[in-house]
Amino acid sequence: MAASDKPTVLIPGPVEFDDAVLGAMSHPSESHVGGAFVNIFGETLSLLRKLFISEDPSAQPLVVSGSGTLGWDFVAANLIEPKEDVLVLHTGYFADSFASCIATYGGVPTQLKNPAGVGSRPTYEQIEQALKEKKYKAITITHTDTSTGVLNDIKAISEVVRRVSPETLIVVDGVCSVGCEEIRFDDWGLDCVVTASQKAIGVPAGLSICYLSGRAVRTFEERKTAPGSYFASFANWLPIMRNYEAKKPSYFATPSPQLVRALHTSLLQILSIPLEERFAAHKTASQKVKNAIAELGLKQLAQDPSQAANGMTAVYFPEGVTAQDVLPKLLGRGVVFAGGLHKEIATKYFRFGHMGVSVMNKDLGHIDKGINALKEALSESGYNGPK
Repeated sequence: MAASDKPTVLIPGPVEFDDAVLGAMSHPSESHVGGAFVNIFGETLSLLRKLFISEDPSAQPLVVSGSGTLGWDFVAANLIEPKEDVLVLHTGYFADSFASCIATYGGVPTQLKNPAGVGSRPTYEQIEQALKEKKYKAITITHTDTSTGVLNDIKAISEVVRRVSPETLIVVDGVCSVGCEEIRFDDWGLDCVVTASQKAIGVPAGLSICYLSGRAVRTFEERKTAPGSYFASFANWLPIMRNYEAKKPSYFATPSPQLVRALHTSLLQILSIPLEERFAAHKTASQKVKNAIAELGLKQLAQDPSQAANGMTAVYFPEGVTAQDVLPKLLGRGVVFAGGLHKEIATKYFRFGHMGVSVMNKDLGHIDKGINALKEALSESGYNGPK
C-alpha cells in the first residue's frame, strides 16, 4: 500500500510512526551481543533516564521484548509477595486487569473506585482514608486509562501516599502517558513506572519498558520468596540491563535489535527539544480535539474536564448513532478511530488518539484531518450537532 493510500491511525496506540523510526526498523540483522548493538542498547537505557526526568544513579531502566501488559507481571512477580495487599486505583478497564495480574501472583488487590462511576477517579480523600485503614505494600495508579480517557494526577497522589503511608511503593501504569504526559520520576518520589513502545513513545509494538527506583530494586532484592515468574524475574533482567548500560554484552533472552534501534531513534527525537515543550504540544492538541467535541455537542467519558487525558479523548456517540454507523465512514475518509473498550459501555463510545508524531509534526495535519473526518462521518450518519 502506498503511503498516500494508508489511512491515518488515530487510536490510543499503536500510533503513527515517524519515517526515521520506521527506517531504523529496517536495519540489517545483527548480533544482539555485538559491539554496535550493545552500544545502541546502552545509550537507549541512558536516554530513558532523561525521558523519566531522573538523575538517581540507583534507579534502573529496563527494556524487554513484550507488550505493555508484561509491565504488570514485572510488578506483580517482583515487587509484591504472596498475601501482600495492594491498593489499585480504579479508573477503568486497565485497573481491573492490573488487579487480576496481581492476584495471579498471589498478591491481594483492593480496588478503590469513585462511586460516581465510569469517567471518574478516586478522590484524594478516598485514597488517604484507604491508606489509613490498612497497610499496603504498593499502590497502583493508571496514569491515563485508555478505556475512559481519565487522567490521574500522579504528583498529587504521590504526595498523599508519601505523607500518609511513606512505606507504600508508588507504581504507575504509564502505558498511555509516558511521552505525552508530564512525569517527574525523582521529584515525585515514584517507585516504578511501566510503559510500552507503541503509544506516545512512537515505536512499533513489541517493547515493554520499566523504570525502577532504587527503593524498588532494594524491595526486590530483599524479598523473602522467589519471584513467581521466570521470564519476568528481575533476578534475570537486572544484571542484563546493568551490563548493557555499561556497554558490556550480556544475555538472558534475545532482544529485538530492530525495535531497540527504533526506540533509540525515537528517544533522540523526543529529547531533541525540552520535554516541557512536548507536554505543552500535547495539551494544545488535546484541547483542540476536546473543543471540537464540545462544539459538536458530544460528551466525553471523563466527567471532569480537568481530569481528561492529553493523549486521547473518549467520546460518547450521540443518541441514535452507533460505531457501525461512524467508524466505517471514518475509514472511508482515511481515518481510523478506536471503538469502546470499557465493558460496561463498550458500544456507546469511541476513542480518538492524539499523541506522538501526529501531534509533534503539525505539517502532517493529522489532528485536523481527524476532526474534519469525524464531523463529516457524523453528518452522513444523520447527526448534525446540537439543536
